Amino acid sequence: MNTSATQVRVDSRPSLWARWPEWVGWAAAGWSLAYGLLGVYWALGGAGFPFGAEADPYSVGVSPLENARAQSLAPVIAVVCLLGAAGAVAMARVRRRGGTGAGAVGAAMIGFGWVLAILLTVGLPDVRPLMGVARLPLLAVGAPFGWPEGVSVFGPGMFTWPVLNELVLMLGGLCWAAATLVYQRRRRDTCGHCGRGRGAASWTTPAAAARWGRWAVGIAVVVPLFYAAIRWSWFLGIPFGVTTEFLRVEAVDTPDIWLAGAMEGTLAIGGAVLTLGLAQRWAEIYPGWIPFLRGKPVRPRTAVIPATAVTLLITAAGLGNLRALADGAYPAGVGENWGTIAPGLLWPLWAAGLGAATLAYHLRRRGRCRSCGA
Repeated sequence: MNTSATQVRVDSRPSLWARWPEWVGWAAAGWSLAYGLLGVYWALGGAGFPFGAEADPYSVGVSPLENARAQSLAPVIAVVCLLGAAGAVAMARVRRRGGTGAGAVGAAMIGFGWVLAILLTVGLPDVRPLMGVARLPLLAVGAPFGWPEGVSVFGPGMFTWPVLNELVLMLGGLCWAAATLVYQRRRRDTCGHCGRGRGAASWTTPAAAARWGRWAVGIAVVVPLFYAAIRWSWFLGIPFGVTTEFLRVEAVDTPDIWLAGAMEGTLAIGGAVLTLGLAQRWAEIYPGWIPFLRGKPVRPRTAVIPATAVTLLITAAGLGNLRALADGAYPAGVGENWGTIAPGLLWPLWAAGLGAATLAYHLRRRGRCRSCGA
């Protein structure tokens, strides 16, 4: 009886984050409305259209929308987003199975929601958001020494408006993914918060997640270590995956490239170590060598949120690398210098492993649902 009373008191005033299934559909609707109005503004000749080589010269060869023009794309953005806003409102209003969530209409809304979520999070963004995030630590270390020369946070190659717009798209995609997931769960008569209930899949149990999660962690660790090995070998003058001539020429033309590559490789090693923790005890209880936190439980979202963000960035970048390969964007003769492109082509595999490992960690750590009690 006391346990039940305690549970009621805990759930009586849940935080805004704990109530995310209640508001995320409205967030998707608000984002869609705002971006749809931007599409109308751009269609009418407004400034700031962020797509296409004319508006974004650095998109050539990396963006799937490098040939876009405001006259043709902006009206599409307006129509899709404004229709999406109406659809998100309809999804947010569904509280249980039946009504507007039933039948073919509900299935179509789920399909629309997932397609839009995938396009916004990983389909339309390119490699530059990942590059910008990865270079921030390099700027933080090198800024007092004026290195890298000519590079600034909001300058070319970093967070220009087109790149910031891609981050806005990814935020909208996350809203749509969460809103569609909640809507889909409600149609299945499962809990909107945790997905558990009569229709829940067996692979989501903690025991099952622990088994397949270990394989996912292995994949998500090996790929970045391979990337780091190549970058560090170049820094040390070892022609791993490239010719000796390539190392000599690049060292003369861009003398700082190997130091930057080694630092990026070091970040990849750090990411691999943190990923390994998703299947280890020290990602559940802070180890003794961490001051002030030793022995305390690690909040699941402390690992899940950054790992999810990195997964999306790597996925978008990896898909961009595959598009470049398919379009013949890599220079001729790259075969003997396969180390320059091979790590990037493995990024989709890295992202799949990291995403699965993060999901497994979440399923193992989520505990009792404060909404349905499962």
